[in-house]
Amino acid sequence: MWFGRSVAPKNVPVVSTGSFALDIALGCGGFPKGRVVEIFGPEASGKTTLALHVIAEAQKQGGYCVFIDAEHSLDSSLAKAIGVNTENLLLSQPDCGEQALSLVDTLIRSGSVDVVVVDSVAALVPKTELEGEMGDAHMAMQARLMSQALRKLSHSLSQSHTILIFINQVRAKLSTFGFGGPTEVTCGGNALKFYASVRLNIRRVGFIKKGEETTGTQVQVKIAKNKLAPPFKTVQFELEFGKGISRESEIIELAVKHKLIKKNGAFYDCNGRKYHGKEALREFLAHNDDVKEELVMKLREKLLEAETDQELKDETTDGEPTQETIPLDSTDDEAVAAAEASM
Repeated sequence: MWFGRSVAPKNVPVVSTGSFALDIALGCGGFPKGRVVEIFGPEASGKTTLALHVIAEAQKQGGYCVFIDAEHSLDSSLAKAIGVNTENLLLSQPDCGEQALSLVDTLIRSGSVDVVVVDSVAALVPKTELEGEMGDAHMAMQARLMSQALRKLSHSLSQSHTILIFINQVRAKLSTFGFGGPTEVTCGGNALKFYASVRLNIRRVGFIKKGEETTGTQVQVKIAKNKLAPPFKTVQFELEFGKGISRESEIIELAVKHKLIKKNGAFYDCNGRKYHGKEALREFLAHNDDVKEELVMKLREKLLEAETDQELKDETTDGEPTQETIPLDSTDDEAVAAAEASM
């Protein structure tokens, strides 16, 4: 088979992540269909919340989704608040890792589902370990299980339009002995790093407060790997407790950055009206979808113009652009992990 003759170039279909800023940073508008995605980070950083937003967006497009709750901890009230139609969501709480991954294989081969979320890799306990005694050594069994499963799943995924999302935890890496190198490692071995088309490192970087009450967290997402666009981009957005991603807040931040909303001190000028404080403008956008969607359309146009201008600038630049090689810092956990996964 001649690649250039038989395989026509095509746009990869995607499902939005629920975050406008993250969709832009991913370069293709969301998570690509027919690919593996890994979302990893420490506890309470928003991994499951982000996955639920993807499910909600897929359901808006008429898709069917499956949530494999290996941790047995899915909060139905949070899912509903995010916008997930729980009546149309298939939930599985498997007893062991083999059962969970066999179900994933069956679902993907059926071609009837759009998104499958596995929460989480760390909870995919091999059957042998479950049947053993406490304290028994089970060396690398989970890593072998993941490696075998991903070898099988990679082919069926390529023939489907299913997004397979693995939520993963991080653990302290104790084998560096103080000589540098990554201080954290994800669960389940290295196979997932290689098979994933997109890897997101999500972390909590701050808190959102109203007076003395903490109402949410500021989250930072780093694109550790991206096979469809340049990786290593970073975005931030707000997660409201019990509600999920604050779409209005990130639209305001982007609109101010691209001068679609004027900010003067504590006042915001939007659509010919002034609002005192970000919260007042956020509440207005939350109750006026037409104004919000108009801002989104203008933002898309601005970003497209910026991308086109950059391409024209690159084409008209005389001579070769200056290139600088920056050595990989062995203490940068994410850079090391991303470099290893891209090899």
